[in-house]
Amino acid sequence: MNIACRFPGGKSKALTLSYDDGRIEDRKMVEIINRYGIKATFHINSGLLDKEGFIRSDEVKDLFDGHEISLHTLNHPFLTNIPTEQIIREVQDDRRNLEALAGYPIKGMSYPFGVYNDKIVDIFKTLGIVYSRTVHSTGTFDLPGDFLRLNPTIHHKQDLLKKTDDFLAINNDRVLHLFYVWGHSFEFEYDNNWDLLEDFCKKVGGNEQVWFATNIEIYRYLKALESLDFSEDTSLVYNPSCLDISLCVGDKIVEVGPGQLVNIF
Repeated sequence: MNIACRFPGGKSKALTLSYDDGRIEDRKMVEIINRYGIKATFHINSGLLDKEGFIRSDEVKDLFDGHEISLHTLNHPFLTNIPTEQIIREVQDDRRNLEALAGYPIKGMSYPFGVYNDKIVDIFKTLGIVYSRTVHSTGTFDLPGDFLRLNPTIHHKQDLLKKTDDFLAINNDRVLHLFYVWGHSFEFEYDNNWDLLEDFCKKVGGNEQVWFATNIEIYRYLKALESLDFSEDTSLVYNPSCLDISLCVGDKIVEVGPGQLVNIF
């Protein structure tokens, strides 16, 4: 019998947003996406908080409640143009500051200016960073191949509504599909097109076929899927993770809870 991995609730599609810098326009963005139940990850430079044009440090926790607070380095430098010691400080100080504000461990980030190299990826691994988003849009809905070189689907300026229609029209539930949108909230203000975000949310919000998740939730769920232990004939599956996992077995959805051993046939 065929077995296929699914996102939570038996869904085969997931949507995540990824927005940088912690600008004051995040306030309006959060208000819009919250109305439609859409989740986002906000990558913040803690060294720029409380400065003109940026959100206040004392609003970070409440503003992004229900979303993910993530790293973007302390001061937004070109990481390929500074010493190793400074790279480490930029990441560690940003992490320490934001964890104090958020009240939870932070393990993800996005590359300032989208700039990185193999050396930086190796440094991030030693610092406990588990994913970092690039600016290289693939145009596809494929799952990430390398979370420390995490390529999005599109920037929201890249025909967002057409891409949303393509995503919703997918009719292949034997494969997992991820729609990953990135950008900066201030771009909606500069381009005077907040209606684009609103129209996008109207198209996809509330869709029962889509799992709305943050970047770290996507990472953790896919890693939990990888950790599943199957018997040789795949009739038994053990879930060693702390997450509920969904599988499609034949034409039915099977839920495998944390620490459960399940006979799926």
